[in-house]
Amino acid sequence: MLEDHFKQDILNIEKISIVPTLLNVICQTTGMGFAAVARVTDDRWITCSVQDNVLFGLKPGDELQIKTTICDDIRKNLRPVIIDNVSEDPEYHNHHTPAMYKLQSYISVPIMRKDGTFFGTLCAIDPKPNSLKEFKVSEMFKLFADLISFHLTAVEQEDENNTILKEKNQIIAKTEGEKKKIERLNSDIEKKLIQKNISLEKMNSELEAFNYISSHDLQEPLRKIQLFTDTIEREEINNLSEKGKTAFHKIRTSAFRMQNLINDLLLYSKTKFDDRKFEIKDLNNIAKDVIDDLTGELEIKNVTFDIQELGKLSVIEFQFRQLLYNLISNALKFASPDRDLIITVSAAITNGEFEKLSPLTKYHKITIADNGIGFDQSYSEKIFGLFQALHTKPSKSTGIGLTIVKRIVENHKGFIRAEGVLNEGAKFEIFIPVK
Repeated sequence: MLEDHFKQDILNIEKISIVPTLLNVICQTTGMGFAAVARVTDDRWITCSVQDNVLFGLKPGDELQIKTTICDDIRKNLRPVIIDNVSEDPEYHNHHTPAMYKLQSYISVPIMRKDGTFFGTLCAIDPKPNSLKEFKVSEMFKLFADLISFHLTAVEQEDENNTILKEKNQIIAKTEGEKKKIERLNSDIEKKLIQKNISLEKMNSELEAFNYISSHDLQEPLRKIQLFTDTIEREEINNLSEKGKTAFHKIRTSAFRMQNLINDLLLYSKTKFDDRKFEIKDLNNIAKDVIDDLTGELEIKNVTFDIQELGKLSVIEFQFRQLLYNLISNALKFASPDRDLIITVSAAITNGEFEKLSPLTKYHKITIADNGIGFDQSYSEKIFGLFQALHTKPSKSTGIGLTIVKRIVENHKGFIRAEGVLNEGAKFEIFIPVK
């Protein structure tokens, strides 16, 4: 049985929703069959999150004996270890770890908390040799380890804040009559929370800078894949067997989907850290610009727009443009093949329309409705979760678009709800407080 503090470490990594995607990107871009985040101490090695395409057999909570791993060396030296081919590596060709676990290629980098303490490693292994010492591969691992460190520190600080607040409430309940003591305690706690908030704001700034870097470096391996596949398609496609052409098509499709996934992940992060400059904007102008941006998709679909008077609203213009773009693009993606598509965008002023809305607040309600293929109403909340696509065809959606929409609505202190009927259509209603 794992001790509680190790269980908490695993739970903290699970709270970082982007970790499975990072492990998947590692496997796809490097060709490694196994990638993991591990908690490493001087006497324990514990799996926190894993992508296992070679049936190595580990799952979160499983352990390896620390002395059988190379991660023990990384903990001591705080330096990455990269092995392209164990058989040819001068330092590790006789090492007990590759022989015991039958691996030929290995890469592992330390994950350091922001306070400088060692948490564990981000590692990958494979039973065959791989080219891992390329600059882009090592930089990608370092960037991913930094990203995990940012999120881990934020999660651990949030838990610490919750503990402080819990302790405060317990003391208040026990010492109700000790007013002066409580006031001093409140002052200390408020100072701590202010310091934590300043720290988190600094982390957000660093993470924003990291996103800018990763938007270039992270996509470089994919650009190479696309460059080489373009060359094969242009010069060698006729030399491939039918089986080879099928595999080649799958490679191109996977690379294209991974490109979209990375772009959407960066946009998802950007909607949280953008400068929130609110301005009064004409929503009809924004809707017109969005439809103009979607001209390419409109040329291949029979679609009619019914854009009613939407009025003016105080919004973050870039984010609200992205909100309308995602919802209208979603309607285009899931149009019914049996009828022409009709997309209606309307607006009204309302209050207290459903339980989440304050009856004392006026809301600008924007409705985007279509007569497409719709969805089962039982999924009306789930579809806003990260990587929860409305439908299962991988070419349709990365499953991030509606999550971005929800985050933008929350940035505007609003609410969103979805209604769907299979084979009849979908409707999204957005409620933004009128200031």
